[in-house]
Amino acid sequence: MVDLPKKQSNQASDRYYYVLAFRVAADFGVTIAVPALLAVMAGKRLDEKFGTEPWILGGLLIAALTITVVIIAKKAKYYGELYEKGDSK
Repeated sequence: MVDLPKKQSNQASDRYYYVLAFRVAADFGVTIAVPALLAVMAGKRLDEKFGTEPWILGGLLIAALTITVVIIAKKAKYYGELYEKGDSK
């Protein structure tokens, strides 16, 4: 019977990248959703209060988009560094 080489070291490395992928997906999802939801909630409430129906909501959504882009860019750089570093701790 032929012994097959074990890939014990690669399994840990693969696990690291899978966990990192789920972490990135969850983090980016929250980073995109939270500012947008807060902008919609605040924008609708303020538009009703001041009678400026789409304007405050639109402005807050644009602000949320801008903030989200900046945060995502910083997080992408951080996660890129973690990816390059790999499983070495």
